[in-house]
Amino acid sequence: MKEEVEKKIPILEAIGHRISSNVEKWMPDPFLFAVILTFVAYLMGIFIAGSSPMDMIIYWYKGFWALLTFAMQMVLILVTGYALAYHPAVNRLLVKLASLPKNGKQAAALVAFVSMIFSWINWGLGLIVGAIIAREVGRQAYFRNIPVHYPAIVAAGYTGLGMIWHWGLSASAPLLSATKGHFFEKLYGIIPTSQTIFSSYALTLSVLSIIFVVAVMYAISPSDPSRCKGIEHYAPQLLKAEEERKKKEVKTETIADKIENSRIIGLILSIMGLVYIVYYYGIKMGGLNLNIVNFTFLFIGLLLYLRPIEYLRAFYRAVPASSGIILQFPFYAGIMGMIKYSGLGKTMAEWLIGISTPLTFPVIAWLVAGLVNLFVPSGGGEWAVIGETIVRAAKGLGVPVGKAIIAYAAGDQWTNLFQPFWAIPLLGICAVRARDVFGYCITLMLLATIFYALGLTFIPY
Repeated sequence: MKEEVEKKIPILEAIGHRISSNVEKWMPDPFLFAVILTFVAYLMGIFIAGSSPMDMIIYWYKGFWALLTFAMQMVLILVTGYALAYHPAVNRLLVKLASLPKNGKQAAALVAFVSMIFSWINWGLGLIVGAIIAREVGRQAYFRNIPVHYPAIVAAGYTGLGMIWHWGLSASAPLLSATKGHFFEKLYGIIPTSQTIFSSYALTLSVLSIIFVVAVMYAISPSDPSRCKGIEHYAPQLLKAEEERKKKEVKTETIADKIENSRIIGLILSIMGLVYIVYYYGIKMGGLNLNIVNFTFLFIGLLLYLRPIEYLRAFYRAVPASSGIILQFPFYAGIMGMIKYSGLGKTMAEWLIGISTPLTFPVIAWLVAGLVNLFVPSGGGEWAVIGETIVRAAKGLGVPVGKAIIAYAAGDQWTNLFQPFWAIPLLGICAVRARDVFGYCITLMLLATIFYALGLTFIPY
């Protein structure tokens, strides 16, 4: 009887279930993943790059604090997005969107679509929006008694970081290469975004990627209610109703109370922030980056809450979800230091680039970037490590530099579906473990090898 039931399961759904079950047993916590990669990078630096054991320790420390600014940016994008999303007015809109799916497959497809679109606009925005909509879809499915598999829903919220962000408006390598004074300018000059992000090559890949991801997440999500484990199984604490703000008058007995609850102070400060946002986008014509996204989230949130003390309490509720970022970012910065300063990243890239031809180069560059991304999970940081090797090989083979950058970007985003580093904020917001979710991410990653190989090779530049 059991065998008959197994036969009725669609093949992609069965694959997703099998991989997810195995990953749930074997995948360590993201922090232990970072520790294991630290040991691997250390040994590779000694036996492959030829550095001494003490040199590798020095390189490790040299890189250890390199991501402090970036870590704080990530903490802010998490807590500001969290506070904004759970303001009652915004939350009502999210509830309406999250109530659209009629079954688990539709739910996964919807979350994947939202994540992909917002990740193309800005990777940080896509990460936080994908996490929040996944969480709310899980909640609404429970309240409406719709069977959904919560890990598949959460995985769908992470797809933008693995399948599209580095072809979008916040893509690190393309934006860096278009900026005057970048560190490879003497090698290949300035590459305008018309040759990278807005090339027909990248735009076609982006559109096809959205279609591919939505279809895959729909296909691999469980349809049988007996295989569905909802949010109540993984994060029952998220089912508690958000605290309703009492509409009674706030006591302002002291001057301190009046200052803390002053809507006027909140409004004036919000207006100051919004004035700069308008100036930045409307007059300065600035592009999207982490700083302006955080600044925008921060002051829109303050405008919604108005009372400074209420906004502060919203931050208090959000900050615990950022603990993983605070602990793990220095360790990944240390790994990046070992890879960069030992020359290991360049060595790894040269191995694979050496076997490429003009036809196979995009696929080789994708694989190189995917491999190095496991150790240096930072688009800009990884480009600094292996960008020169990739560009020199591209120029030697007659491959346009813009095409090489997009191929590199594909690999950099692809193995995010295996590397849980960027999922830390999502895991915190959705209150799940990496092992619960990454089986479906890895399934998508494996299926995407076909998409990437064919797309990078045969779509014209």
